[in-house]
Amino acid sequence: MPPKIAEVIEHDVCAACGACEAVCPIGAVTVKKAAEIRDPNDLSLYEKGAGYLVCEGCLTCSRICPVVDGFIENELANVRNFFAARSRENAGSQDGGVTSGILKSLFKQDKIDCAVGITQNEKWEPKVVLLTSAEDVEKVRGTKYTSDPVVAALREAFEKYDRIAVVGVPCQAHSARLIRENVSEKIVLIIGLLCMESFYHDVMLDKIIPEIMKVKIEDVRKMEFTKGKFWVYTSEGEVHSVPIKDVAKYSRNPCHHCCDYTSVFADISVGSVGAPDGWNSVFIRTDVGEEYFDMVHEEMEIMEDPKPGLELVRKLIDMKRKNNAEHFKEVCKEFSFETGIRDETV
Repeated sequence: MPPKIAEVIEHDVCAACGACEAVCPIGAVTVKKAAEIRDPNDLSLYEKGAGYLVCEGCLTCSRICPVVDGFIENELANVRNFFAARSRENAGSQDGGVTSGILKSLFKQDKIDCAVGITQNEKWEPKVVLLTSAEDVEKVRGTKYTSDPVVAALREAFEKYDRIAVVGVPCQAHSARLIRENVSEKIVLIIGLLCMESFYHDVMLDKIIPEIMKVKIEDVRKMEFTKGKFWVYTSEGEVHSVPIKDVAKYSRNPCHHCCDYTSVFADISVGSVGAPDGWNSVFIRTDVGEEYFDMVHEEMEIMEDPKPGLELVRKLIDMKRKNNAEHFKEVCKEFSFETGIRDETV
């Protein structure tokens, strides 16, 4: 395995996005579920021992790793248009249902063949899935707040489909963009989600929900981070909340080094921050993003000047940078290669 990727894993800053698994031409690396609870001194968790023996040194994995590529200083510099939106069919959605609405409309118009997403069972255990129809999109509504190697599913998708959409948090949107630029143009659209941090499955399901929130995981209908708190809504109509600081300390260690809040490498970013309740904030970032949103525009209600708007988004960007930038800069000193936070526009 090329040393850049090995160092990212060894220093416990691997985001487990799954990109290296998706692109390795000989299958020398597999990101397992076990990698979520990672011991940086036990590389066998990545089931890659044979990788050192068979790796052919193509360096493809180094070109698509978001940690190796680094971060962007001003992540709003490439925002062409910012507005609020909600899908005209948003029942069951986290907020305005924009992400689901985009995918459903594109499937109906035959503009994409496949989308990569995450669903969950009644115990909120997530599973990466390939969506191939508007009906499939209903399976992935809502935010899970736990991490899975979403991008790894592209390995199968590339074999079967030609027009693929990727939906993911910043590290996943970043690696998908690098894959599109360096490996495959089959990724036609990248929808990035706003993300402060994510959690290991076991921590969320066995610690945060039952012990801190005092709720049975089977009763949970919706989770969300908003207004300085983590909220859990039950199927019986109960609402539970705690300050974010009470759960943030349990987030995944690689998240403490992440300096991307709004998915700067996406074509379209979607979140709730900056928009009123029941709406999504939408960031159009690229020509591709403009083109694809225009295709689904009629399926959306649009609010041109939402409040609290970008001012609140900037505050949360600054908050994440204040907490994480120094951590990332420190680990960069340990790498044998150069990476960091770049003062440039994507």
